[in-house]
Amino acid sequence: MPMTYHESGGTVITQDVAAIITRDLRAVKREIEAYPDEASVWKLAPGIANSGGTLALHLAGNLQHFFGAVLGKTGFVRDRAAEFSRRDVSRTELVAQLEAAIAAVENGLAGVAESALGKDYPERIAGHVVATGEWLIHLASHLAYHLGQIDYHRRLVTGHTETVAAMAVTELRSARKP
Repeated sequence: MPMTYHESGGTVITQDVAAIITRDLRAVKREIEAYPDEASVWKLAPGIANSGGTLALHLAGNLQHFFGAVLGKTGFVRDRAAEFSRRDVSRTELVAQLEAAIAAVENGLAGVAESALGKDYPERIAGHVVATGEWLIHLASHLAYHLGQIDYHRRLVTGHTETVAAMAVTELRSARKP
C-alpha cells in the first residue's frame, strides 16, 4: 500500500515520527520547567551518571544533528562532548535548545520521501550503515528512553511526584474521541 503525502511535506510515516518526537520534546520541556530551581536540574544522585540538564542537552544536540544537520542540511555542528560536560546551563537556554530540536525534526523530516525510508541513512552510525526508516524509529525510542530518565531524575532529586503528562496519548496527531 503506497504511503500518502500530506500538504506540509513528508510521508505519513515521517509525519507520525515527527509528531511523536515533537510530543516527547514538549514533554522534556515540561520536565525541565517542573524542576523547582536551576540547581536541581543539575543535581546528581548516587548511582545516577547524568542530570536532567545533561540529558536535555544531549537530546537537543542529538536531534539537531541527525534531523537538522544530516537530513535538513542546516549546518548545525554537534559538540557531543559538551552535551555531557556542560553544567549550570539555564532552564531558559535548555528550553531554547529543545525548541531548536523541534524545528530541526520538523524541517528535516519534511523533505524525506517514502523512497528514502528503505535506503541507507546518509551518515554512518557508530561505523555502521543503517536504513533511514529504522534509524528514525531508533531516534524516537532513544528520546523516549531519556525522557523517562529525566522524569525519574526530577522526582528523585526533588521529591516531587507530580506528573508532567509525558507521552500523553491525547497529544498524538491522530488522537480523537470515537
